[in-house]
Amino acid sequence: MNKPLTAPLDPALADRLLDLLSTDDLFRERFQRDHLAALRTIGYEPPTPGQMTACGEVSPAIAMEPFRDCKVQDLASKSTIHEAREEIRSMLLRGLNQTVPRLDTGLTPKGLIRK
Repeated sequence: MNKPLTAPLDPALADRLLDLLSTDDLFRERFQRDHLAALRTIGYEPPTPGQMTACGEVSPAIAMEPFRDCKVQDLASKSTIHEAREEIRSMLLRGLNQTVPRLDTGLTPKGLIRK
């Protein structure tokens, strides 16, 4: 079993993030431009090195920027995020592993070929 790459988000913070991504144009713009700064504006603080979580100890490298790979090039519409809210929320509460919530509009990442 793989350990998540990030610690789980607090349920209240996950709800706030999803509320804003599905309703607030200014926050959506901020999130797309700099997702880490946008997360900090709603109270997110990365876990400190050595902090224990429900998934085990967080390594120092991951604790520095645990959501570093959650970059979004083309954010999904507010209605799409709203419709997928429970699925995205569930992933955020578990901690993110290889299955990162796709907040992009469905564009295929460069270099990835589907068969």
